[in-house]
Order: sequence, then C-alpha cells, then structure tokens
Amino acid sequence: MNTQPPLVAILDDEPQIRSILTNALEEAGFRTLAFGRAREFEAALRQSRPDVCLVDLGLPDRDGLTLVHRLAMEQGAAVIIISGRSAVQDRVTGLELGADDYVIKPFEPVEIVARVRAHLRRGRPRGTESRARARFADWIADFDTYTLTHASGKSTSFSQAEGAVLRLFLENPNRLVTRARMQDELGGTAEESFERAMDVRISRLRQKLGENPRNPRLIKTIYGAGYIFLADVTWE
Repeated sequence: MNTQPPLVAILDDEPQIRSILTNALEEAGFRTLAFGRAREFEAALRQSRPDVCLVDLGLPDRDGLTLVHRLAMEQGAAVIIISGRSAVQDRVTGLELGADDYVIKPFEPVEIVARVRAHLRRGRPRGTESRARARFADWIADFDTYTLTHASGKSTSFSQAEGAVLRLFLENPNRLVTRARMQDELGGTAEESFERAMDVRISRLRQKLGENPRNPRLIKTIYGAGYIFLADVTWE
C-alpha cells in the first residue's frame, strides 16, 4: 500500500506561479513536481504518476489544450487547468477535452489547495477505497487502471473525469441521479461550463460502452431531471 502523500505536478511557465503553488501545496502536506516547459513535464510523467496535474494553457512550447486532452485520456490523474483565459468558451473547451476543473488567474493559493483536495476525494469516495472494480452488464470497470473491459476481451481506457461520472452511476444503479446532484458532487465549475462538459463525458461513456445514442440501454436520460444507470452492479 502506498502511504506517501499525494503527488501534484505543476506546469506553468511563470516561476512565481510555480513557487506560490509549490509552497502552498507542500505546506498542505502534498508532494510536488514543478515544470516550466511541457517537454520537461511530459518527460517526468514517464517516470512518475501524479495524482493531480495543474496545467497552464499558455505554454511556450506546446498547445496546452492538446496536452490536457492527452493527460486526461492517458495519465489517469485529475487535471485542473489554471489559466488567464476567462472566456466561457475557453472553460467549456478545456472541460470538453477532459479537464476536471478550470481556475482563472489570479487565484488564491488556498483555493487551489481546496480544489486539489476536493478532486482527490472525488477520485476516492468515502467507504469505497477498496472498491476498485465493478461488474455490470457485459463489462468490468477498473478504476485503478481506468479501463473498461468487455466480455469479448476488448478494452478501452477512460479519463478520470469520465471515471468520476461512471463511478457515480455505478454506485447508484437503477436510481435517478439528478443534474443537481452531479453538479454538487462532480462540479466546482460554472454551471454553463459544467453542463456542456457533462454532456460530452456522458456521450463518450456511451460510445465506449457501445451504446446506441438514439436509444441507450445503460445510461438513460430522464429529460429535465437527470440520468438512470440501468444495470445490476457488483463491486470487487
């Protein structure tokens, strides 16, 4: 069992921002790695697996949004964008590409620490620390490796953001999960941004589960209310 504090990776080309974030997070008990260039950051990720990644979009050597999408799909860490871009469309795009949260500069360091803690809690819900795998229909969802495996042997990966939605459904099978509850448990961003991002994440989950988008059999939309996940679930 890993007893080390959670690891937070910071990618921002401003030294002062890196210093502020590093000091605040380490004072709060986290381990940190900080980088000013995407190339250094990506090289380090081949050796370490952070629990949370804080990523600035205005990078000098890489498109930040492209990096966010790859992190969300491949790394399995929570991804929090920290950016000076405050337009709603920027927030929506970041969340649609797989980010879990979006913080606008300038920010208070205590806010970042609080959001990091919140996303770590969402990744490890109370009372479910040992529940890493769930069986339902013809699928197994593995939340250690962030993979969905079909009975046929075919597997596909999902991001932590998608995994948070899937876990919420799997922990509440055959019951209405309201949009308000999803906002409360998975949100942390502006309502408009959250609504758009949630639609994208559910659409991607349906695609990965082989759902017919016109008539999904697992993730049912209850218009004006929320969703029902129609399956019996067994946790391991």
